[in-house]
Amino acid sequence: MALPSAAKQIAIVIDDIGNHKRDLQLLELPGQLSFSILPHTPYSQQFAFLASQQSKELLLHVPMQSLQNKALGPGALTLEMNKWQLQSTLGHALATLPQVKGINNHMGSALTQFVEPMKWTMEVLKRRGLFFLDSRTTEHTQAQTVANLYGVENISRHIFLDNITTTESLRSQFEALKQKADSENFAIAIAHPYPETVAFLTMALPELKAQGYELVPVSQLVESKYIQLAEHNKPQARFFIPTSD
Repeated sequence: MALPSAAKQIAIVIDDIGNHKRDLQLLELPGQLSFSILPHTPYSQQFAFLASQQSKELLLHVPMQSLQNKALGPGALTLEMNKWQLQSTLGHALATLPQVKGINNHMGSALTQFVEPMKWTMEVLKRRGLFFLDSRTTEHTQAQTVANLYGVENISRHIFLDNITTTESLRSQFEALKQKADSENFAIAIAHPYPETVAFLTMALPELKAQGYELVPVSQLVESKYIQLAEHNKPQARFFIPTSD
């Protein structure tokens, strides 16, 4: 169980893991980062094995159809798929990486807008006890609404750290992440395995603790969310004081 923390909590998920051998070097980054692995990629299995040895948290980075129809890679979920095709594709990808605790979408600005494929996705996650992190690649996403309908634990990304990889932009986005944690007591960022991002995080992550922030796996924030919801929804006890006639 996630215990309350005095520090404001930050989770950083590094997406797009598995295509390059250099991705293995990300495991040298300090702190409790979470890593989201693309399915069926050349280094996905090796990364998952090494990460698990170091107790690093893993997600499956599921390619989903985008509005720009960009190339998605293996294991992709598309709008042309029927229920069986989508669920078997997702199930096969999950079977190759049993270490993951949840999934998030790779691209997905098209697919996450449609309720039906999100229902099929959440059915799979519910059966497997996995959470959904919405990368929020579109403001019209239906993913969390459907996840709530199916009782799938879910949470969403606040900040993209490295849409622009200049040091100035990375620093600005990192400050925005901390400001979000200041206002909400937690914040979630998504980053990518760019050399500029790795160099920046190597420098910036060790500063967090001294600044009053705790770097945690994203699953800890998911768990905290549902503990707080349960407390909020707990029926209030009623006390009756007997009176004498």
